[in-house]
Amino acid sequence: MVNRERLADTFIRLIRIDSVSREEGRLAAELKRTLEQMGAETFIDDAGNMTGSDTGNLIARFKGTLPVPPLLLNAHMDTVEPGRGIKVILENGRFTSDGTTILGADDKSAIAVIIETLQGLHERNAAFGPIEVVLTICEEIGLQGAKHFDFSRITATCGYALDATDTRGIITAAPGANRLELVVHGKDAHAGASPEKGINAIYIAGCAIAGLKIGRIDHETTANIGIIEGGIATNIVPNRVTVKGEVRSHDDSKLKQETEGFISAFETVVKANRKQDVDTELPRLDVRVERDFSPTLISESHPIVTLACRAAQRLGRPMRCKTTGGGADANIFFEKGIVLGVIGTGMQDMHTVRESVGLEDMAEAVDLLNEIIMLHAEDHRKD
Repeated sequence: MVNRERLADTFIRLIRIDSVSREEGRLAAELKRTLEQMGAETFIDDAGNMTGSDTGNLIARFKGTLPVPPLLLNAHMDTVEPGRGIKVILENGRFTSDGTTILGADDKSAIAVIIETLQGLHERNAAFGPIEVVLTICEEIGLQGAKHFDFSRITATCGYALDATDTRGIITAAPGANRLELVVHGKDAHAGASPEKGINAIYIAGCAIAGLKIGRIDHETTANIGIIEGGIATNIVPNRVTVKGEVRSHDDSKLKQETEGFISAFETVVKANRKQDVDTELPRLDVRVERDFSPTLISESHPIVTLACRAAQRLGRPMRCKTTGGGADANIFFEKGIVLGVIGTGMQDMHTVRESVGLEDMAEAVDLLNEIIMLHAEDHRKD
């Protein structure tokens, strides 16, 4: 049985500790104490030095009572802004903020679920195998904690990341993503007295953007421009603008094709605006492409998937394999050969001041995780 009162208290306690990206130190310290009191061996790696955070990733190892392969459980400690001074409201079984901040259910509902699951196992003196818990930093700013995680700290090769909405679904397919930064260099001039002497970098970037397809490209691929920075004053022809965007796809060849098309659109417009009779290299384009994360594709027959489905069946619930357009720590672990199915805690409207999560959904996630752990132990004891 899930101790709902304790689960709610744990969640509220975590929410009240501010942990926006790069400021997860207080939360990490509290979780370290909590997990150690539950019998875990804990470590904090050096990822903070590489991400600019005030702490590293937190790793906790529970030995378990059975000599079976370890399971990995993953969640992230950081939240997005506005995430300071959150006031938690519990009404009709649903948690919200007061509407001035996010709630932080993404991903503290997951951490609360993991803690409650482990507490329940110990209280029942249940027989279970080793469990390795990895709580990352800086997930919300590009999966930076996972990217700088010290993988020598763990031995598990599979498990679950709790970082989704649907408590009756497991994400088995996620896209890869490229981040793009394109800088158009023009030439400044007085916008009223001599605009013809200038080269308007913002105008050139605008023409390139107008030639792009943004949003849903096809059922596997998306593209977006999220940041445009440039200009000094309205009476100056801007000599520089930076455009930042991304391309995502479940198909690596499409990811490459759309990324190249994105760049080509800018190159074409820049070249077209360069005066052939003048000895100048302006306008000019600088391009930087960064691989954000690789695609994840887990077979529906993989033990991690079938284990979750069987656990749900034991509870009398459905379990659907799902595809997402978002990335998670699981993408980075997958690149390292560690397979994590992504399961949900019921959180809704993440990254908005309307974010919420239901206590019953969190309890349902605890039940599922508990059943997964018990079934995993049973399977390997038979072997």
